[in-house]
Amino acid sequence: MSTVVTIKNETPVRDHVVWSLFNTIFMNYCCLGFIAFTCSVKSRDRKMVGDVIGAQSYASTAKCLNIFALVLGIVLTIMFIILCIAAPVVIADMIQLMKESFQHS
Repeated sequence: MSTVVTIKNETPVRDHVVWSLFNTIFMNYCCLGFIAFTCSVKSRDRKMVGDVIGAQSYASTAKCLNIFALVLGIVLTIMFIILCIAAPVVIADMIQLMKESFQHS
């Protein structure tokens, strides 16, 4: 008589919850971070139930949303910094031009 032990080969599914939480708190442009966090939690739920395919699907969606939120956040932050640096220069030039036009009138 023999005993057969079946060992389940469990593939680890990364749910990206921490990354999604970071994007939700710091880079939540267009609510992408919150949507990614929702997908991450759904991925974790699917993993706990044993639905590996569903967990991988939600994890993939969360990863794509996190990448997009991170890139969008970095680009918008850089644009904001450039705007904060360039705006005073442009405003000063416009004031100077207005002063010159009033002096010539």
